[in-house]
Amino acid sequence: MNLSPRQRIGIFLVLALVMASTRINHFGALPDASWAVFFVAGFYLRDSLRWVFPLLMALAVLIDFLVINSMGLNFWGHYCMSPAYAFLLVAYAVMWFGGALLQRLHREIGVRSLLLLTTVLVLATSICFVISNGSYYQLSDEVTSPSLAGWFKNMGDWYLGYLRTTLAYVSVAAAAHVIGARWLRVLATAPEVSGNRG
Repeated sequence: MNLSPRQRIGIFLVLALVMASTRINHFGALPDASWAVFFVAGFYLRDSLRWVFPLLMALAVLIDFLVINSMGLNFWGHYCMSPAYAFLLVAYAVMWFGGALLQRLHREIGVRSLLLLTTVLVLATSICFVISNGSYYQLSDEVTSPSLAGWFKNMGDWYLGYLRTTLAYVSVAAAAHVIGARWLRVLATAPEVSGNRG
């Protein structure tokens, strides 16, 4: 995908805004879009991994820091700040590389690309969930006696919600992609308007 530096910055800013506006309250009216943001960033900005991924990670941590401090709590003492928090780096990288893989395999808009999107997204989201949920379950002090059965139950309680949210946000991005691609195609095939009128 050939994007100009200006387009890359524009896409990055939109994704950063979406993450900032939804991550502020993970359980608010708009659920956290972070997983979808990293997936979409991997799709559009695959070649900008060196600067986009670290900036999005820094933004995620900064938002968490500001939200926790705004509640009058110590960032490092908050229950989310267990050793498992470091595993978010790996979990978000899975979403990024899922988007990058989709971009590499994507050819044209159609039924095949929809099936490919669904397959890659569900797979990436599932792996991301196992990493983030599993690390928190095993490493957080909130879980007093972790067990395999307890982890499976915990995953069952949360998995579908995270999958549904990520699918919803990526569906919006995919619809915008289709509309944008068709609009660009119409512009490219429209006859040039001549300035000379005889």
